[in-house]
Amino acid sequence: MNLKLFFTIFISVFLAEFGDKTQLATMGFAATEPSKWTVFLASALALVLSSLVGVLVGSTIGEHINVHHVRRVAGALFVAIGVWLFIKP
Repeated sequence: MNLKLFFTIFISVFLAEFGDKTQLATMGFAATEPSKWTVFLASALALVLSSLVGVLVGSTIGEHINVHHVRRVAGALFVAIGVWLFIKP
């Protein structure tokens, strides 16, 4: 296992999810539901499955499109989302 790659992905995803709508929704469920373990397990499974979809779709795209172009488009989308969130009233 490439530990540098592992920690780069871990830190990137952790920071991207921190304070995200997913985390806020999980906090909301945890605040109102008596079974904290159910909330944790359900949200963890949802994140794992959505990550699986991301890996499968990303690997499929990577087989058909130059990785350089995929990175550029992904970067542009992140910037566009950031600008939209910044100027959104």
